[in-house]
Amino acid sequence: MNDVLTLILGGGRGTRLYPLTHTRSKPAVPIGGKYRLIDVPISNCLHAALQRIFVLTQFNSASLNRHIAQTYRLDLFSKGFVDILAAEQTADSSNWFQGTADAVRQAARHFMGYDADYYLVLAGDHLYRMDFDELVDAHIDSNADITIAAKPVPVEEASSMGILLFDRQGQIVGFEEKPDQARLAAIGGSIPAGAAFASAAPDCPFVASMGIYVFSREILLDLIATQPGVDFGGEIIPAALGRHRVHAYFYRGYWADVGTVRSYYESNIQLTRRGAPFNFFHPRRPIYTHPRFLPASKVFDCRIDEAIVAEGGYLDHCTVRESVVGIRTTIARGSEVTRSVLIGADVYDEGDAATRDAQPHLGVGRDVVLDRVIVDKNARIGDGSRLVNERGVAEADGPGYAIRDGIIVVYKNAVIPPGTVV
Repeated sequence: MNDVLTLILGGGRGTRLYPLTHTRSKPAVPIGGKYRLIDVPISNCLHAALQRIFVLTQFNSASLNRHIAQTYRLDLFSKGFVDILAAEQTADSSNWFQGTADAVRQAARHFMGYDADYYLVLAGDHLYRMDFDELVDAHIDSNADITIAAKPVPVEEASSMGILLFDRQGQIVGFEEKPDQARLAAIGGSIPAGAAFASAAPDCPFVASMGIYVFSREILLDLIATQPGVDFGGEIIPAALGRHRVHAYFYRGYWADVGTVRSYYESNIQLTRRGAPFNFFHPRRPIYTHPRFLPASKVFDCRIDEAIVAEGGYLDHCTVRESVVGIRTTIARGSEVTRSVLIGADVYDEGDAATRDAQPHLGVGRDVVLDRVIVDKNARIGDGSRLVNERGVAEADGPGYAIRDGIIVVYKNAVIPPGTVV
């Protein structure tokens, strides 16, 4: 696989995932108690022996840079690397990345000197486990110029994705970015006749792009040089149809775009369930992350059900149900955590007694009730607080927290005073 160079797109400002992206880029957002989103595409690459990886970023990239530097230290003799390509102002351009294709265009000066027959372009905020060997082999075997990883989706999801249209031979002839319901009704369905999964997905009549592409080298370099568009999905790919051989690679496994607060929350909660379609338990294809050498979590007289509890935690006489409890999380006596995502902490609560008593302790205090809450890193939830959104507010902002799509999100480093009710 030395003929392939991987480009992982770090995304824009991540406004749909705010406030989790208030101080970090989308790929750096933690998931599953101990991982970060960027670990997913990088791990998929490493399992396919793809060890030349660039991550393109521009917003809030400090924590992402640090995580990659601490985690992915590849063998000095393999010529492999995982490097950051941050947006930069140059003599040729003073603009930041304007979209996915523009990011690749501006970064080309740094990667086009590397030997590569194919470029694998990935997003940094998706959750899936894919064999990139098969994807690249399919691209080569079909003699394609561009291959798009695609999956069947139901009508209710199709309007938020890029929909592929096919001719009778299965060649992609149309690419419609986020068509509205009227347009979807006019299309009727886009699964090509004879597709392997056509009969297995009667409730999924459309084929959607997963934002995963394989480009033959000269095709990508020509497109970013001659086409003025800034996005692959909305402009570059549609412009290539009819001029180049654009094929689909049909993917049958689990895939989620973790780009909104709701999708992030649901993806985490789904991890706690028995028989979840995606989990971090895999005998041959684990998801890698930064090794922290933390002790196992301590649990005293707790009721825990359908939960993930990461290492380094301290749970004392509490109840945890349908929740993810991240690294170094403390939950004090009498607290009840349900359907929530606790991202954890970077450090343990230290300092003298006077300092600790001046504000709530790090983590969840005594007699706290959390339901449908995301608690970002290093937050302090004071004793007796009740964060349950009893009024069913959809969108709101408050001191140290926000409500997005009905889900309470406690900011990173926030302090929620004792007795707070939301």
